[in-house]
Amino acid sequence: MVNYNQGPVIVTGMVLQTSPVSDYDRRIVLLTKERGKITAFAKGARRQGSRLLAATDQFCFGQFKLFEGREAYNLIEASITNYFEELREDFDGAFLGMYFLEFADYYTRENNDEIEMLKLLFQSLKAVVKPTLDNRLVRVIYEMKAMVINGEFPGVPAKNSLSDSAVYTINFIVNTPVEKLFTFAVNDTVLAELSELSKQYIKRFIDRKFKSVDLLDTLGV
Repeated sequence: MVNYNQGPVIVTGMVLQTSPVSDYDRRIVLLTKERGKITAFAKGARRQGSRLLAATDQFCFGQFKLFEGREAYNLIEASITNYFEELREDFDGAFLGMYFLEFADYYTRENNDEIEMLKLLFQSLKAVVKPTLDNRLVRVIYEMKAMVINGEFPGVPAKNSLSDSAVYTINFIVNTPVEKLFTFAVNDTVLAELSELSKQYIKRFIDRKFKSVDLLDTLGV
């Protein structure tokens, strides 16, 4: 039941998940700046002409006006500033974006401070839709920085067999603010080193295989 006495809550965030509920409603999972990861229901969002129809799609980023219930929120308005429409026209980019959403969903929690993860997700999706950036590098940067933010990235291995360029790049990813991460390129040799290390760390620290991983590996993204 909704507690309307508290008044509406306005959050800034992105839609991580969306699923149908009953005939016309939607259940969404939002990653927000103010309240971490939350679940919200959008009544009538699947009706043709609903003002919440487009705003409850995955990747939508903006402000969401909610009423807080006992177990979930109820979405009443949304002002979307970025739909990331380019991802719907790019097969590889769309699946990479879905992978980023899965990763963020795994790591984030309700009422946690998830501002850095939200910033990383937003900046990574912006990087995906830039044609000048290599999506393979965008993926590695996202994976490593997500582990850094969540305190699980161990840095350069103690038994280091990496090239100096790979070591430099890892330290850059660890120490650079999210907003300035996607500002460099590496050659294929260094990228292969980074990708292999990231895979090893994910296997060690993440106890779930994301649905989109096999497809991304098949696509070479």
